[in-house]
Parts: sequence; C-alpha cells; structure tokens
Amino acid sequence: MDEYSRFVDWDKMDTTIQTQDSKELICTDFQEFKQLARQGCWAKNHSLRAKVYLKLIGNIPCRTVTPDANVYRDIVVKIIGKRNAGTLPLPEFVDNSLVPNYCLNAEGIGAVRKIICCIANQFPDISFCPALPSVVALLLHYSRDEAECFEMVCRILACNDPSKRLIDQTFLAFESSCMTFGDLVNKYCQAAHKLMVAVSEDVLEVYSDWQRWLFGELPLVYVARVFDVFLVEGYKVLYRIALALLKVFHKVRAGQPIESDNVQQDIRAFVRDIAKSVSPEKLLEKAFAIRLFSRKEIQLLHMANEKALQEKGITVKQKR
Repeated sequence: MDEYSRFVDWDKMDTTIQTQDSKELICTDFQEFKQLARQGCWAKNHSLRAKVYLKLIGNIPCRTVTPDANVYRDIVVKIIGKRNAGTLPLPEFVDNSLVPNYCLNAEGIGAVRKIICCIANQFPDISFCPALPSVVALLLHYSRDEAECFEMVCRILACNDPSKRLIDQTFLAFESSCMTFGDLVNKYCQAAHKLMVAVSEDVLEVYSDWQRWLFGELPLVYVARVFDVFLVEGYKVLYRIALALLKVFHKVRAGQPIESDNVQQDIRAFVRDIAKSVSPEKLLEKAFAIRLFSRKEIQLLHMANEKALQEKGITVKQKR
C-alpha cells in the first residue's frame, strides 16, 4: 500500500489516480513549474502529488517559530485527550464552515478535527479562517500521518512573505477579499454580474460565498487541481477559478429560469455538481483565459477595500 494512502478511501477516489509508479519531479525553473502545475502534471499520480506538495509547502518562507510535526506529537494528546475525534467541536474562527470529507476514510475524517483543534491552539492570532477545514482535509489525502499534515498547514498559515498571500486569517482580510471578488466580477464577468444583481436581494452576500465554492463545495478532483496551481502562483489563482465558476454557471443557466428564489443555494449546488458541466481541465483553461488580470490590480483593489472597511469600523465578524 502506498505510504500516502493511510487516510484515503480508495473506493471514493478517481480510479485514474493510481498510487504506483511514483516518478520524481525534477524541475527548478519557475515558469516551467507553473506550466506543469496548470497542465496537471502530477494530478494522475497520488504519491507524486504528495511529494510535490511537500516540496512546495516546504519552500514557503515562514515565521522563525512555526509549529512543526514534533509540536503536533507533543500537544495532540494534551488537547484531544480521550475525546472522540469525530465529535470534537471546531474553533469559532472556522465559522461553521463546511468540513468536507472529500475521499477521506473514517480515520481521516476524525483526524481533520484533531488537526484543526491543534492549529487553533498554536495560532491564537487567527480570528476568522473559514477555508481551513477544506485545506486540512485536502492535504490529509497527501500526508503520511497527522503530524505531517499539521506541519504543512502551519507553514501555509505562517507564511511571512508579504508578496505571497495564501489564506485569509482575519475577518477584515476575508471581507475585503469578498468585496474584491465583487469588483472583479463586475469588471470581468459583466453578464453574470447583471444576472446576480437581477436575481438576488444582496449581491454582496452571493459574492461572499466565493471561497466556499472553492473550499467546501468543489469536489476533490477539482479542488486538488486548483491547489496545485495555487501553491505555485498564489492567491490570485483563487479569484480566477471563482470567476470561471461564475462564468460557467451563467452560461449553463443563461436560458433557464433560476430554479429557486435563492441564487446563493443554486450556485453552491451547481459547484457541487460541476462535473456535469465542465472538466477540471476546461475550468482551469477558462480561468486562465481571463485577460488583463494582474496581481497588482488585485493588490490595489484589496487594499482599497480593506481601508474602506476599517473606516467603517468593520474588522470583526458580528455575532449573529
């Protein structure tokens, strides 16, 4: 059995992703690496992808004191004790977000909760991070044990390269990302934006779901392909994919009446069943076909939105 199979339920996994024939990936040039990631070069080989993730995440510049696998082994028993992993309450900062099981087996499903609780213990400064359960669940498919998964996620969270945004960890960052996504939809997907404005009472509420489409609703085969590129190219990839999802949703639904009176639920259901509409390759192709889309533009939008929110005094999520 493959060393990266411990948490995977192979009956649920795409059968084309075999565990054998673990090639090594020898590539140092960034541009070449970017192309390989976009082409899905390691998508067909489970253990190759695991090794690539380990390597890419190992290269993330981090804070000097970043918790590693040994920290996990030290703290997990103290934090979890004898409690049943499957019923562990999650920290408030994941905001009741979906905890996707993807293709995890029972041990993996429990391990996700254990890892999230240990991360909460080590990162007291995280105040809002709804993408975390999905990232932990995804990386667990490509981890030899819980401690290795914990270390990879900690490195993503502790990234201290100012030019490399990875995961939003405060409500302010998350909220300004949602506003920025709304700005991008308005500019790059005008037809879809018109539809959203027409059918929803609060268009910002619809756009505030954009990370949930990626980290929650997308099936594993898709989210892993997104993650391949995200680890190489960073945050702007997430915007591209979410815009592409909205474009596909609009195209598929253009002629039809909106099914429910809740377009937010419609899009979630559409993303869950994305395989009926578009393959992972086509989705990525669509995402990267959006022209004139620059990192600098995104940074400027994000900073402007963050500033606007701070001026309104919106920096923490209000208790419902």
